[in-house]
Amino acid sequence: MFKIDLDTVRFAEPGYLWLLIVPAALLFVWGWQLGRRRRDARQFRQHRRLPVRERFPVFGGLVFWLCALIATAFVILALARPTAAIALVRTAGVDLVVLQDGSASMRTPDVTGDRWQRSIRFLRVLGESLAWKDDRIAMACFAHIATPEVRLTKDPNTFFFFLDHLNTESPFRLEDDTTWDTNIELGIAWGLRLIERDTELYGKSPNAKAFVLITDGQAWSGEVARSLRLARAQQVPVYVVGGWIPEPPPPQTIPGRPSLPPPAPQPKIRSSLDRNSLATIATAGGGEYYELDREGDREIANKIIDAARKRAGSRGLEVSSEELYWRCLVAAAALMGAGLIFLQERIELWLQATGAAAALVVVWTLTR
Repeated sequence: MFKIDLDTVRFAEPGYLWLLIVPAALLFVWGWQLGRRRRDARQFRQHRRLPVRERFPVFGGLVFWLCALIATAFVILALARPTAAIALVRTAGVDLVVLQDGSASMRTPDVTGDRWQRSIRFLRVLGESLAWKDDRIAMACFAHIATPEVRLTKDPNTFFFFLDHLNTESPFRLEDDTTWDTNIELGIAWGLRLIERDTELYGKSPNAKAFVLITDGQAWSGEVARSLRLARAQQVPVYVVGGWIPEPPPPQTIPGRPSLPPPAPQPKIRSSLDRNSLATIATAGGGEYYELDREGDREIANKIIDAARKRAGSRGLEVSSEELYWRCLVAAAALMGAGLIFLQERIELWLQATGAAAALVVVWTLTR
């Protein structure tokens, strides 16, 4: 939404404004012609006797000439290159804090690559879906411990740089005991610390805050409810993204060929997704629960960003300067189009088309 302040209208080429004398003088001529037309109509009605009252149009073909005069005035204004200050209400952006599960269970290869690589592909789509003008994003990884990876930034290169270096595996090593746990409470706590640290450095931001928790929810510990209460107290909803774990495909047989002997039995690798717990976390955190590969990555990313953006405040009025000449040209074209409706003679249409083409050539020459 924007509003033009007419008191701030200025002209870059005011030397053309004196040409407005021409349409102003012709407007007086038009009024004189209208008066003559009304007088002739009254005299004609007095001397002509008909059984039915004869009606004469009030303006007749003079409507076209009135539109042409006003359109000419708008074209002269366009040549003068008017500018005005426009007050634009600027909406704040969103601050997304990604809480990425980096525990050992995220290395399970039950999707393309593994769960970690699948979540990184989603984060890349999430980053591509941001506007990056006022939007910012941060990232922290957690297992039994948590480490910040990216502070809140509006630089997409910084975020994608870290994704490129974390593309293959989690920063937590399998050899460490702390990797074999999923402390969601600590992940949310570190997300809050990232927001608090940004406020200390740059002041309070009007951007809407939101957590994007990406986890499979396996083997998790910590008092999640306590962190969720802190997040809701600071009005930071938690949107949970889980990974859909597919069932193993059934064995395939080719018709007409003997079946191969069954392979040696292998130990079964069971993998599960704690959907109920993740949905509970999302509900308690004031957000929603999404599942990868049940919905498209772009659709999930847009839903999260749109939901966060609805909570964004306003950055106040942004005053900028805008040229108004194109508005004048549009108004002139609209008036000429409206005036053509009142023309009745074909020869007049051809004359007006020729005049309009000549006027366009003149305007194009003067404004190049």
